[in-house]
Parts: sequence; C-alpha cells; structure tokens
Amino acid sequence: MRRIGLFGAFVLGVVVLGSALAQSPIKVGFIGGMSGGFIQPEPAKILKAYFDRLNAQGGIGGRKIEFYAEDDRTNPAAASQAARRLVDDIGVVALVGSASALECSVNAAYYVQKGVVSIQGTGVDPVCFNSPNISPVNTGPFTASTLVLQYAALNLKKEKICAFFAQLPGLEPAYRQAVADFEQITGKKILIQDYSYKPGDDPTPLVLRARQAGCEATLFAGSDAFAISWMNAVKTQGLLKASQWLFLPSTYTEAFAKAMGSSANGVLVSSELEPYLGNNPILNDWRELSRQNNIPLTAFSLASYLAAQIFVDTVKTIRGEITRESVTAAFKSMRPYRTPLMGNAYTFGNAQAHRSNQSIKVLELRDGQYFLAYPGWIRLQAPQR
Repeated sequence: MRRIGLFGAFVLGVVVLGSALAQSPIKVGFIGGMSGGFIQPEPAKILKAYFDRLNAQGGIGGRKIEFYAEDDRTNPAAASQAARRLVDDIGVVALVGSASALECSVNAAYYVQKGVVSIQGTGVDPVCFNSPNISPVNTGPFTASTLVLQYAALNLKKEKICAFFAQLPGLEPAYRQAVADFEQITGKKILIQDYSYKPGDDPTPLVLRARQAGCEATLFAGSDAFAISWMNAVKTQGLLKASQWLFLPSTYTEAFAKAMGSSANGVLVSSELEPYLGNNPILNDWRELSRQNNIPLTAFSLASYLAAQIFVDTVKTIRGEITRESVTAAFKSMRPYRTPLMGNAYTFGNAQAHRSNQSIKVLELRDGQYFLAYPGWIRLQAPQR
C-alpha cells in the first residue's frame, strides 16, 4: 500500500508539473527604435496587438504569449542592455519582429552564445544578414540595391546606370558589395557609384554629376527625407526626364508620395514585401488589426507582423515543451516558409548567414500615388558565367 501511495504521489506530481508547464507563458522579446535617431513605434505596437489577439484565442496549446518590448534608443549600449534584460533576466525563448538600426551588430554574437534566435522584422545593418542566429523577413538595403540596379539593366534595358549612396557609418562596404553583385549578375559595369552624400548636404552637385555623365538610370539610396531633397533638386534643375530616377524601399512611404504629388510622375520606388499601400487581400488581416488598435500602416509594421506570423506557425510544430532550446531547434530545422507577402520563402536553418528575402516589387509614382510598374516580383538572378 505504501508503494502504491508513493507511486500515486509521483504520478500526481508529474501531472501537476505538466499542467504548470502547459499553463506557463511563452516569453518573447523585441528590440527596436522607440526613441533616438531611428524611431519606429509601430512594430512593437503591431506585435503586442498580434499576441494579444492570439492570447484571446487561447494562445499556443493553451499557453499565452508574454511580449516584452525594449527600446534600443538608437544607442549601442542601450541595445546591448536590452538584449541582456530580455535573454538573461526575463528568459525569452526568441526575439520576434525586432526593428532596429544597430542592434544586430551589437547583439549577434551574444545571441549565438546564448542559443537564442531572432526572427527579425526589419534588418538594417549588414550583420542582420550575416549571422547564424538572425534571419530577417525583409530584403534589406543591400540586396534591394542589387535588385533595383538589376531591374534597371535587365527590365528597363538601361546601359548607363549610376548609383548614389547616402554616407552612413559602416554601410559603404556592404553597398559596394551590392554593386559588385549587380555587375556579376548582369555582366554590366556601373557607370558611377558615389558614396559622398552626407545627411543635410545639398544634393544638387550630385544630380548635376548624373546629368553630365549621361546616366540613363540613377539609383539614390537614402531615407524618404533624403529622397525628397534629392528629387527637389532634380525638379529645380529641370531634370525629371533626364534619367530614370530609382529609389530603395526606404523611400516607399506616404510622406514621399505626398511631398512629390504630381510633380515627379514616373519615379520608381521599390518594396521589400507586398506593397503595404496596395489593395492586395493578403494585407486585409494586418490592416484590420492595425485599424482596431489605431496603429498607423507602415512597411516596418508589416514586416514585424509577418515575423510574428512565422514565429507562431513554427512554434506550433513543436512536439513537447516549448523552451528556448526547442524553439531554436525548430527554426534551425524549419522547412521553407511560403507566404504571398514575400517573393521568396522565408528560411532559417543552420546557415551561417541568412538572406531569405531576395525579391522586391517595383512601383511607379503617379499623381501622388503608387502603382505597380511591373506585375510580379523582381527576384535576384544567378550570376552570368
């Protein structure tokens, strides 16, 4: 009888422990710029709304998501402290949807050391795309540069192609590699690659340089505010038709369209995901969730929403306990994740670097609105042999 009693107590203990594990929350973290020089408040808001809705529907296997958002303040020390709070103090199983200008370069080695993965929303710096434990859903400014230049050469059939890049710390080598990739893919040499533009500069001398060189297609890589300044110089000089002006996804914003109005018709911009200002039904759930929670629609928000979707769908495949170790294992062994929001399948796996998204959509600005300039995705081509 004593043995039976001990066995019964053991079984009861296992059941109670199993029940506690089933009910304990799944902790996930986010690091983004909510203050400082790179402010993007929407990603954290859409992630909270997404996980709140999931929790109201029962969570994952009865377990709720506890979401913790940290502000990197666009400061390396703050980004480092944020990662340590989330990973060491709070014990998150993964980072989801992060949107930061610098946290990848600060924290990538730490994530490897701690065995934690980051399903990045918007990767900006080069390290986001060169880490075994970080995989962004967005294309990133460097692959996007290659794709825009590729579009100019292969789709628009331009020969004299030029590129001007905003001078930002640590980015020039990655942009130079993007140009080299373009040349290898197309077999064409870029006519001008210029890295001299500094935030606040008058872009007129560079615009005139493009005209004097006879650039048939000209990429300017910079934020929407820089692009507005660039195009104002183009219009002032009467050079709207002198070249096909092209811009990265950072310029695909309502602010740029509003500033240009009907005075810059024909300018081309690009989008890393399904264009967020479009009317594709695949955007409906994100739009409705944003509307219900009074969250402005931005490309950063859409990227973090997609990261949350990928995280949840992947974690649902885990058999057994949901821990940091099992989540990391699930992403390191995941099958390609296909979604209409991306032109390529999202992957993680055991690779030492991740550039899942190698596609863009190209849009034309007409009368202050964006329209598809090409009906499908522009995907990175194989290099010419």
